[in-house]
Amino acid sequence: MTTASPGHKRIARLTGEEFRALLPEALSIYVAAMNYPPNTAQQRAPMWLTHALRPGWRGVAAFDTDDTLIGVAYGYRGSPGQWWYEQVRRGLLDREDEETALSWLSDYFELTEIHVRPDHHGRGLGETLLRALLDGVPQRHVLLSTPEGPSRAWRLYRRLGFADVLRDYRFVGDPRPFAVLGRALPLD
Repeated sequence: MTTASPGHKRIARLTGEEFRALLPEALSIYVAAMNYPPNTAQQRAPMWLTHALRPGWRGVAAFDTDDTLIGVAYGYRGSPGQWWYEQVRRGLLDREDEETALSWLSDYFELTEIHVRPDHHGRGLGETLLRALLDGVPQRHVLLSTPEGPSRAWRLYRRLGFADVLRDYRFVGDPRPFAVLGRALPLD
């Protein structure tokens, strides 16, 4: 799939091989967008490569008119035994009941990463990536986690109908509070 909209030349669906080839650039965008220390890219690379091997993995990328990568998004089918699944399940069971946890965690697509190069923020590219990534996803729900606090990402998720699943949650290994958001698929 290739489309175009303001601020970029094209959006392309990625194969695992294409994703691996773009990994250094994608991680550079991730580090810049999240304002993380540069060595974070080296720490995340093995995890991103492992994610690309999971069932239901799909990725999309945005390129500018010079064919430079300016945005990336990926995710996969969530399932028991995956770190994020188990973290969210634990959080839901601490605050809700088994039925609530199962209603969200059965048959969901995990929107794992979505990042746009900071000099391209505010142009609608995040929404374009999100829509392209989720187009045709067969799962009933999409879930994601995002740091708490006002941001462009929050405004995007709210505008697209994402609801609170778990708020002010602290994932193991990260002291920041996160929100887990979700919504039914397909997107409108």
